[in-house]
Amino acid sequence: MKLCARISAAAALLVILGSTVGCAKLQARDQLVKGVQSFKSGQYEQATGHFEKSIELDPNYDVAKLYLATAYSYQVVPNLDSADNLKIAHKALSGFDEVLAHNPNDMGALRQEASIYRNIKEFDKAKAIEMKVISLEPKDAEAAYTIGVIDWTEAYKNATTALAAAGMQDDGAGNVKMSKDVCAKIKTLNAPLVDEAQKYLQQAIDLKPNYDDAMSYMNLNYRRKADLDCGDDAARKADLAQADAWVQKSIGARKANEAKKEEAASHGGITAQ
Repeated sequence: MKLCARISAAAALLVILGSTVGCAKLQARDQLVKGVQSFKSGQYEQATGHFEKSIELDPNYDVAKLYLATAYSYQVVPNLDSADNLKIAHKALSGFDEVLAHNPNDMGALRQEASIYRNIKEFDKAKAIEMKVISLEPKDAEAAYTIGVIDWTEAYKNATTALAAAGMQDDGAGNVKMSKDVCAKIKTLNAPLVDEAQKYLQQAIDLKPNYDDAMSYMNLNYRRKADLDCGDDAARKADLAQADAWVQKSIGARKANEAKKEEAASHGGITAQ
């Protein structure tokens, strides 16, 4: 009888523990639902609180961890170097790192991390992640476009900084008045960036022929390329002609995209670009 009693007590304890665990998981899911509702309403701090509670109730709830990191990422202010903003950014990155530790090829987490690194101006890390995205999804036009934009952004900063040091402002037309020394410096810094930007922007356009944003950056990149011609006026003019051509292509693609959107809206549907 004593043995049976012990067995019965143990079984009862298991039932209680099982119900407690089950209750915690249900509560965790309830907190997740509330967090998602807050997130969709743009209440990111409130959403963060719900997701944190969800993970507290169920420490292995990976979906909640992904949502928590995403909620933090939406609170990151682009290009703001304040300690608070960087703290939020690194909280988001830490959450996505945990997701990637379980699944290194989680595309959502990878794209989010790349976006955060761009927003806090850690461009090398952002570009490395976008490269990985392309290795996993070779037809990802957005990743190719983003690499091109990062390269152009760095090239623009290099050029304007070098020109400012010489008391000049960028004229967007090859800066023919800069000295040979300034031109040589810009060429050393920017030639690899300009070449890589052109490669990836072209890749984005090949994958998405009506990619008007990528075409706009092709225009800007050719203007950076014109800086590198250093006294070769024919080459400079050829680069500027290419830049102007991409402006027209961008305008044409944008008009076509808007026409598709209007047509889709008139039929109550959605047309992807």
